[in-house]
Amino acid sequence: MALDRISILDFRNHRQTALEDTARFNLLVGANGAGKTNVLEALSLLAPGRGLRRAKLPEMARIDGPGGFTVAARLQPADGAEPVQLGTVVDAAQPNRRRVRVNGAERSALGLSEWLSVRWLTPAMDGLFTDSAGARRRYLDRLALATAPGHAALSNRYETALRNRNRLLSDDAPPDPQWLDALEAQLAEHGAAIAANRRALVEELNRELEAQADALFPRPLLAIEPTGPEEHAALADALRGNRRTERRAGRTLIGPHRAELAVTLADKGVPAARASTGEQKAMLIAITLAHGALATRGRAGLLLLDEVAAHLDPQRREALFARLAANGEQVWMTGTERMPFDPILPDAAVWDVSGGSLRRI
Repeated sequence: MALDRISILDFRNHRQTALEDTARFNLLVGANGAGKTNVLEALSLLAPGRGLRRAKLPEMARIDGPGGFTVAARLQPADGAEPVQLGTVVDAAQPNRRRVRVNGAERSALGLSEWLSVRWLTPAMDGLFTDSAGARRRYLDRLALATAPGHAALSNRYETALRNRNRLLSDDAPPDPQWLDALEAQLAEHGAAIAANRRALVEELNRELEAQADALFPRPLLAIEPTGPEEHAALADALRGNRRTERRAGRTLIGPHRAELAVTLADKGVPAARASTGEQKAMLIAITLAHGALATRGRAGLLLLDEVAAHLDPQRREALFARLAANGEQVWMTGTERMPFDPILPDAAVWDVSGGSLRRI
């Protein structure tokens, strides 16, 4: 089991919500707009980043509340060790600053990932394969945190150097070559590490996907399509050699910020974007399940599935539940009714959600 004694205060439409006696499967049932996904979003803040909606912090605070919010939970390690208290707090006086606590001590958001791997699948992600390359990069980088917890810090440093270089390239005045040298050294160092993390993840995911492949969840094949070299020295040389072209463009045209995650339906050899809607959904679920084997190495796992059963046929639903039961993670799911979840109800904790209030049923 991962989390119990969850407390959500002044978050979205939840004034004061408590969830206890959790199980491996946890089901939130209610009408659209009741606040089911808000619970998942709150839990997603027990991980680094902006949560499953990528919302700004002030948007998450309850509209008629004090202006801040708190999400806290007790983590019960599987090995019987002492429980760990995890929490994230936004104070009304500093609505744009998120503070993280582990056992009452202030920590960085990255400190949460030492204890808990939090992953999610939402309806907004269903269009991932037809979305922009940037959306797929963000998705890949979120997955990379499971195998390389420092990946977020690398990305932040890379993005800072990239913004500064682009500012120099777009200025009317000629850029200072020494300043460009310094920025390109940072881009090459951090960019090479980002590319290496992504490639390692894709290789591991492809191995897991091949091992877990079955007829109900068609196997996606993942690949990185880079723009420019990815090795440290070669990327530095390419950035220097491309200055004139990029000066005309006013931005950096090569590097991991332009790479593409290419996904192919393996058995048909067609790009995922050209697969049917059902096949795309099944491939996304397959990636999520395969990633679980990597994400929970040495840590508790939390998987958040928003309306995942709504568009699956009964056979795929049962196959999904069987795979979830075997993967060892704690799972939180939402639905407008209990019927699609009948196979797991005997082993699930179920809450009725209405108007931001929860009732155990």
